[in-house]
Amino acid sequence: MVGAYDDRDGKIWMDGELVDWRDAKVHLLTHALHYASSVFEGERCYNGKIFKGEAHTQRLIASAGMLDFEIPWTADEIEAAKYAMLKANGWTDAYVRAIAWRGAGPDMGVSAARNPVRLAIAGWEWGNYYGDAKMKGAKLDISKWKRPSPETIPSHAKAAGLYMICTMSKHAAEAKGCSDAMMFDYRGYVAEATGANIFFVKNGEVHTPLPDCFLNGLTRQTVIGMLKEKGVTVHERHIMPEELEGFEQCWLTGTAAEVTPVGQIGDYSFEVGALTRDIAESYERLVRS
Repeated sequence: MVGAYDDRDGKIWMDGELVDWRDAKVHLLTHALHYASSVFEGERCYNGKIFKGEAHTQRLIASAGMLDFEIPWTADEIEAAKYAMLKANGWTDAYVRAIAWRGAGPDMGVSAARNPVRLAIAGWEWGNYYGDAKMKGAKLDISKWKRPSPETIPSHAKAAGLYMICTMSKHAAEAKGCSDAMMFDYRGYVAEATGANIFFVKNGEVHTPLPDCFLNGLTRQTVIGMLKEKGVTVHERHIMPEELEGFEQCWLTGTAAEVTPVGQIGDYSFEVGALTRDIAESYERLVRS
């Protein structure tokens, strides 16, 4: 599928029905457009099955609750809608995007309790998020923006507004010839990339930031479980910036990123080592099993 995302052939599930792709529109005065009152999920379908689809749906519902709104469809209805969208487009391997938001209604200000909550599910065929980085390792910039304190935002919601600094960080990274950017948190600890969690390897053991102010990704949780099953020690902890110099390997995890090796972060270099390759290959087998 090629072309702008608003000008394609296909079907999108929207508010209970499948509509033509180009007709999946919202009004200018949609509350989410002005005040970021929306939550979403990114999921991948492999061989006709959405990986951890039910968990994604539950997180979508939970994220909406954190933003003080309720999605007017059940988890089972949302699951059925995802597969209806895939079937309508003839896809067995695709990226799935579910999004819920406060729409246009009688309120148009910060408060929007009376506005209807809407839900849409789209998808598209999508390859590697970081292109050929899966072979040679992605190159990351270090962002000037920091993940904020959970006292300032609902940091464990997958909410659209939380990605503003991620977009700016990724644009700055791309301008430097990088694939992405690594972010610190408000305390100065290593946090994550703009849309993926991060892992490091040292002396055969894995270290990954404690997700106490950013999203604990479903792929992250899956990979930690896989590592433990392989007998690899995993440390979930706060990681200081100066520790980057001592790590030997690094990778990113996320639904879009899957497991992507990292070759460089700023001035720090990492090898695409045996453990990185093994976990990437094991994850690929798991999602297609």
